[in-house]
Amino acid sequence: MKVYQRLASAFKAEGVSHIFGLMGDGNMYWMHELDKLGVKALEVRHEGSGLGMADGWARVKRTPGVATATCGPGVSQLATALLTASRGETPLVAFVGEHPTSDDEYNQRLDQSRFAAACETGFVRLNTPDGADDAVRKAFYLAKLESRPIMLSAPMDIQQKDFDDDEPYRPSSTLMPSRTVRPDPANLEQAADIIAGSRKPVIIVGRGAQWSGAGDAVRKLAERAGALIITSLMAKNWLSEDEFHLGISGTYATRTAMHLCEEADCVIAVGASLNRFTTEQGYLYPNAKFVHIDSKPHVMMGGVRAAECYVQSDARAGVEALESLLAKRSFKQTGYRTGEVRERLANAWEDRTQYTIEPGNVDPRQVILALDDAVPENINLFTGNGAAAAFSNMLFRRRRPLVQPGYFFSCIGQMLPAAMGGVVATGNKPAILVDGDASIMMHLAEFDTMVRYDMPLLVVVLNNQMLAMEWYKLDALHMNAGLSAIATPDLGAVATGFGGRGRLVRSVPELRAAVAEWVAKPGPMMIDVRIAASVVPLPNRRLHYGKDE
Repeated sequence: MKVYQRLASAFKAEGVSHIFGLMGDGNMYWMHELDKLGVKALEVRHEGSGLGMADGWARVKRTPGVATATCGPGVSQLATALLTASRGETPLVAFVGEHPTSDDEYNQRLDQSRFAAACETGFVRLNTPDGADDAVRKAFYLAKLESRPIMLSAPMDIQQKDFDDDEPYRPSSTLMPSRTVRPDPANLEQAADIIAGSRKPVIIVGRGAQWSGAGDAVRKLAERAGALIITSLMAKNWLSEDEFHLGISGTYATRTAMHLCEEADCVIAVGASLNRFTTEQGYLYPNAKFVHIDSKPHVMMGGVRAAECYVQSDARAGVEALESLLAKRSFKQTGYRTGEVRERLANAWEDRTQYTIEPGNVDPRQVILALDDAVPENINLFTGNGAAAAFSNMLFRRRRPLVQPGYFFSCIGQMLPAAMGGVVATGNKPAILVDGDASIMMHLAEFDTMVRYDMPLLVVVLNNQMLAMEWYKLDALHMNAGLSAIATPDLGAVATGFGGRGRLVRSVPELRAAVAEWVAKPGPMMIDVRIAASVVPLPNRRLHYGKDE
C-alpha cells in the first residue's frame, strides 16, 4: 500500500466520517482513498471555508473536525479560519499537502511550520513513510488534548512512497484515559464558606457547564444559594427557563442585569473563562468574591486576576458536590430570589429607545423579535459577529436545542461556513443563521456549497449596506461615517441565481411570509432584510455614545 492509503485508513480509524475542504495535487490521492472508505468529502469554494465548516462541525460534535487543503497557496488560505478556531479552542486536524522534499524550488513551496505557528496552530510533519501512523495519531491526540487546530503536513513525494507495516492502526483514543475530574475537598470547603457568607450570589455558566450536563445541578445550587443565573456569550439562552435568569453577562447584558450584577457579593463561575468581556473589564462585579469551577488546572480571569477560590473539577461533579456540602451544613437562603427582583426582570429585555426608520427599511430589533417568534423553537440558531450580532445576542430569547454565537477572534465572515459545518454535524437538522451583510458577502460563494449539499439552512442577512461597527465609531468621533458605506446587490436574487431560494424583504410582514415559506420546506435559502442604519445596537450606544437606553 502507498503512504497516502495508510494515512486515509488511519483517519478512518480515528472515527472520521466527514472532511471539509478543496482538492489539489497535494491532497487528492488521500481524498480519493477516504472516499473509497466511505468518508464523505464536502468540497467548498474556498479553503478557508472548508476549515470554517470543520470548526463548526467540531463545536457541535465536540470531536475533532477535519479540514483539508493542498500545499502552499491552499494552506495560506486557511489563516483567518485557523486563528478563529484557535481562539475558540476548537479541536481540529487540517490535513494539508506539502511541496516535495526533493524540490526546494517548487513553485508552491511554503514553510508551513512557521505559517502554522503564526496562526496559533500546532504542527505535525510526516517525515518518513513509516511515520504515517505516528503522525496521524499525534495530530489527533494534540487536537483533543490542547483543544486547538493541528496542521498535519504531508510532503507530496512521501505520500507516494510504499508503506510496508501491516499492523492495525492504534487510534489516539488509546492514549487518552477517560476520567471525570473530581473536586478537592479542601477547595470545596473554602468555596462553601464564601457562598455561605454571601447574601447576593450570581452563578455564571459557560460552555463547560453545558458540555458536562450541569444544568440540573446549577438550578439546584441556585435555589439553595438564592442565586441569579447568567451565562457567558457562548452559553447564550441556556437555562433561560429559570425565572431568575439574567441573560448574558458582560457587554450584552441588559441594564437591569448590570445593576443586579453590580450589587453581587459572590460570583460562582461554572465552566466559564471569565474573560474581560464576560466581566465587562472587571466593572460588572466590583464587590464580589469569586468561586471558579473549571476542569482545567487553573484559569486566570480577565485582567490577570485569580478567583478567591479555584476548584478544578468537571462542572457537573463540582456543582453537585458543592450543593451537597451546603445541604449538609443546612444552608439555604432567599438571596436574590425575591418577588421584587422577579418584577425587575419582567421587562428587562425591552429596548424602548425610539429611532427614525428610513422608508423601505425595517427596525432590526423588530426583525429579531419576529424571527424569534416565527422560527419554531426546535430549530437551531447560529449568530454572527459585528454590529448585527449585538441585536441577535441581546434579543433572541427562546430556548433552542443549539444556540451558537460566533465571536471568536472578533472577525466577520466566519459564521456562514461554521453554521454550514454545524448543520452537517447535527445530521442536517434545520437551522437559521443571522448575520450582517459585510460578513455574508465574504463567503457568499459558499451558498453554492449549501445548494450542492442541500443544506436546510436559512441565512437571514441584516443588511444596512455598511460596515456598521466602523460607522458608529466614525460617527461618534464626528468623522466621515459615509466612508464605511458599501452597497450590496439583492442577495435574495443572488441566492436564487445559485439555485436556492431567496427573498428581499423590507417589512416585518414580508419577513414573516418568507420565514413561513422556509419553515414549511427547509432548504438552502437567503433572506436579505434591509434594516435601518439609524438604529444603533445597545452595546454600541454604551461604547461609543455613552448612552444606556
